[in-house]
Amino acid sequence: MTFGVPANKKLILFDGVCNLCNNSVQYVIKHDKNNLFLFTALQSEVGQKIIEHYNIDTSKTDSILLYTPEKGIEQKSTAALEVASKLGFPRNLMRIFFIIPPFIRNWVYNFIAKNRYKWYGKKEACMIPTPDLKSKFLE
Repeated sequence: MTFGVPANKKLILFDGVCNLCNNSVQYVIKHDKNNLFLFTALQSEVGQKIIEHYNIDTSKTDSILLYTPEKGIEQKSTAALEVASKLGFPRNLMRIFFIIPPFIRNWVYNFIAKNRYKWYGKKEACMIPTPDLKSKFLE
């Protein structure tokens, strides 16, 4: 099942009401020179189908998800580092953090995720992409 994601693309699922997440999406869009990434909110229809298909417990997973048709789902720090590794120099140097065991990387990731609303705030509704960016979002 590809959920409408072309084989040459990667889909970032993000918390659509989180300011940190929305700013991160804007950052990725700005630096995605190879037009590799598509986006959808976890709250969207596509997001919900992927969450259901992979049996992701959203009460236990407070995470960015990266979906690719060939690999399936990656979560938390692994997903974030995979995204960074595709954004060109110097962001691709973040790949070095893969040498750190996932349980340590994810502890840091979880700490930030747990506090993101407190530190960055949240929106009342999911971000609505501009007409220029609409082609990068799945609904």
